[in-house]
Amino acid sequence: MSGEVTRVSPVEAHALVTGEGYAHVDVRTEAEFEEGHPAGAYNVPFEHATDAGMTENPEFLRVMRATFAVDAPIVVGCRSGQRSLRAARALADSGYVRVVDQRAGWAGVRSPFGELKEKGWQAEGLPAEAGAPAGRAYADLHGVDSAH
Repeated sequence: MSGEVTRVSPVEAHALVTGEGYAHVDVRTEAEFEEGHPAGAYNVPFEHATDAGMTENPEFLRVMRATFAVDAPIVVGCRSGQRSLRAARALADSGYVRVVDQRAGWAGVRSPFGELKEKGWQAEGLPAEAGAPAGRAYADLHGVDSAH
């Protein structure tokens, strides 16, 4: 397992999505995604919230393979950049060749004292939307059978 993944800022991620045709995959939970996400993003949770805390989504790779070809250009994002880095590494390790991770996620990176260290997508003022968009919400993608 190589785990080597290029990391980009939210502004760089936006440029990849709008200028180079990358798909933005938000790996936060469905509830987090519905509260707000990058405009045009797909939701494939890397983890699910349970009563016991966060647990890995056993369907993550299956849904990604059904939705995106292994050579599809993909930017992976989350809340702060931790889940997305793990998800991007899992994708790279499973054969995806054009995956980048968005640092700072939706909400940004904060110090242990709450100081904003790096702005996320939202604080950068990049295009955003809320809700569960048809065809891009996890409920829709979970049932997809083959890559587009």
